[in-house]
Order: sequence, then C-alpha cells, then structure tokens
Amino acid sequence: MLSRLSGSLSFRLMVIFLLLGGLFVFGTFKAVQIVYNSDDIRGLISGHLSLHVNYVREDIGIPPRIDRAIAITQRVPVDIRILGPDVDWASDPAFPRLDQLEFAPSPRFSNDPDAWVDELKGVEFAELDNHDFLRMHQGGYDIVVATPRIADMPEGPDLVTLILGMGLASLLLGYMSVRWLFKPIRAIRQGAAEIGRGNFEHRIRNIRRDQLGDLATDINRMADDVEDMLDAKRALLLGISHELRTPLSRMRLTLEFLDDEKIKSDLRDEIIEMEKIVAALLEAERLNSRHARLARTGVIVGDLVGEILEDFFAREKDRIKVSQPAEAITANLDEARITLLLKNLLGNALRYSEPSDGPVELSVATDDADLVFNVRDYGPGLPQDQASQIGEPFYRGDPSRTRDSGGTGLGLYLASLVARAHGGSLRLLDVSGKGASFETRIPLV
Repeated sequence: MLSRLSGSLSFRLMVIFLLLGGLFVFGTFKAVQIVYNSDDIRGLISGHLSLHVNYVREDIGIPPRIDRAIAITQRVPVDIRILGPDVDWASDPAFPRLDQLEFAPSPRFSNDPDAWVDELKGVEFAELDNHDFLRMHQGGYDIVVATPRIADMPEGPDLVTLILGMGLASLLLGYMSVRWLFKPIRAIRQGAAEIGRGNFEHRIRNIRRDQLGDLATDINRMADDVEDMLDAKRALLLGISHELRTPLSRMRLTLEFLDDEKIKSDLRDEIIEMEKIVAALLEAERLNSRHARLARTGVIVGDLVGEILEDFFAREKDRIKVSQPAEAITANLDEARITLLLKNLLGNALRYSEPSDGPVELSVATDDADLVFNVRDYGPGLPQDQASQIGEPFYRGDPSRTRDSGGTGLGLYLASLVARAHGGSLRLLDVSGKGASFETRIPLV
C-alpha cells in the first residue's frame, strides 16, 4: 500500500502541499511572534493590559465596593467574585468557588522572550468550563474576574477543533482537485496498455485540452504510426512469401521431368526444406512480437496431447512416455500454437536421441497458476553454457549437425516464441549432461 502511494503523483503533490502549508503556517507564526516580541509592540500591549488591571483594582477599591463591581459587570460582559474576611459576593450565583479553580501563572504572560506579553504582576489565571478566570490580590481580598459571563456558555466549536476542521476540509478539497487534475492519467495508462497488447484500433477518449490531453493525442498518433508500420511490414513479408513460393512451386514441377531419381530426390528434399523455412519464418514473424494475436480457447490439455501424438508421432508413439494428472487440466490456450510448440519439442527430442537411450518423456502438470510442460530425452544433451542461446533462430547446439540430423534451427525458436506469446517461458533445465530437458511454463488463464 505504501509503495503504491509513494508512486502516485497525486499523493506526492498532496505531500508537497502539506509541507508547503506547514512551512507557511510555521513561518507566519514565527513572523507574527517576532513582530509582537519587538520591544515597541510587546511593551504597548503589556502596558495596556496592566493599565486595565489597575483600572479594575482602583475602581473596586479597598475595601472592595460591591456597587462598583456591579457597575463594571454592567458595562463589560464579565462576572466578578469578591472574597475576603468580611465578604463573599459574586455577580452570578453560579460563579465557581475558588477551591474549584486552579490558579497559576500563565505562559502567555511571562518575561520569557518567547512569550507574547510581559508578566502581569500580582495576577494569576485559571480555566474552567470554557471560561477564563483572572485573580487579583488587593488588601487581603481576592478579586476574581470571569470572562465571558458565567451564564454565557460559548457556542460553536473550539478554536483548535475549528482550525483542524478547516485544515482537513482544505486538505480534502486539495486532494479532490489533484485527483481531478490527474484523472486522465488512468485513462492514458489503460489506453497505452491496450495499445501495447496489440489492439491498435483502441483510442484514448475524452481528451482534455491541457498537457495530459496533448500526451494522449501523441499516444493515439503513435498507435496510428505503429499500426501503419506493422501493416506495411506484414504486407512486405506476405509479398516475399508469395514471391518465394512461386519459384519453389515451379521447381517442384520441373523436378517431375528429371530422369535421375537420386538428383530428383535430393532436390525434392531441399525444396521441402526451403518451404518449411519460409513457413517457419512467416509464423515466427507473427509470433515475434508482443502484439501477436492468439486464438485462445478453453483447451483440455490431455486431449490436445493425445491428438498431437496421433497426428504427428503415430509411428513413434512407443518411444514417447506421457505422464499427466488423473484430473483433466483445462487452460486458456491457442491450440494451434501449442500444438506447434509440443510438436517441435518432441520432434527435437526424438531426433537427437536413439531408441536405445530410453524413451522421450513428456510430463504435463500445474504449478500455482502455470501450466507446465516438460520434454526430456536421454541423448547426448546440451551443455548448460548454451542455455542462453536456446531459442535463437537457426541456432543448433552442435555446429556440425546438418539439416539431415539437426533440422534448420528454427524449431526451438518457434517454440520459445509461442511460449512468450502466451505470457510464458521456455528454458533448458540442468540435468548434468544426461540428455536435455526443456521446461515450458504458460499461465493457465
């Protein structure tokens, strides 16, 4: 989850907004603090507060006069309580008792350079039920001023709650704005993935008139260009195929008029081999791309293997040992392409091993979400250092092999292309020189 968020542009922008917002708030707070901590401003505020405290003290007098205290509460929205040796009076009967209040110096009124206002001498502060209380000592009496009035309960949210709520609302608004701003990215990614799978008719729709819209337009234009390029390449290959097959057909016809049977047989084999190469190259071109179109259907793998043995290896079935689970395996495959893959792997194994070496083994199994084919023979095998070259076109493990013994070198190449076109892989397993073992893994779905 964290890695996914860290890769999101929206999340990164939100983090940047938060950092910038935090820096702005911190900078503003420090700037205001610096201004108010200047001698002129701080002295002015402290002087005014001290003057008001002295006005209250002088107005109430010593001993305290109740009528003056009542007059103050009528002019100013505060309540007053006076407590002394001969008096215990409050402007509101609900005024808290002094033992309910915990008076102490306020950090807001301090000689500390970081405080906003200088310390008020002889004044203590307390808070209770969203009311602020200020206590002054005067001539053996305690004068306590409450603001706002005891009967006036503050309405609405607390200041901190209000600030947090506004901050969260702003954050949510910013997040929704960023989401809207980057909304086309999802459509662009989906469109690019669809085009990457070979669906060149797909286009990214609902393009906005901004830089992301320009990017989507460029991707659509690129899809047009790639489609035109591949169509031209395919047309060229089809044309070459036609041009090659035509002289090969004429050569076949000419062979029939030759009298020398040996020459006729040799030339016929060469022509057949050339036709196989042309067909294999055309099939390789169709597969040698992530844009290969597969005709996938639900295939019962056991039935497919049986058909391959009957159609292509009827005379050599006794040399092939098949092992597969008792329960039928169904996979989403291109049946014709998988047939080509298994036909080439089994054909290679039979070609490079003798009956005396032992049977060619074909195993079919599933491993998690993969269909696994393994074709093994007990012939001379291939060195492990050649494993990286398996699947290269025209590559043969033994350079001395001729077409009579080693084929064209396109069989494993086509098999590896079929595996990759299905989203799978073909690799040579290490069997310590005892034959060759090829493993093919293909996703079941």
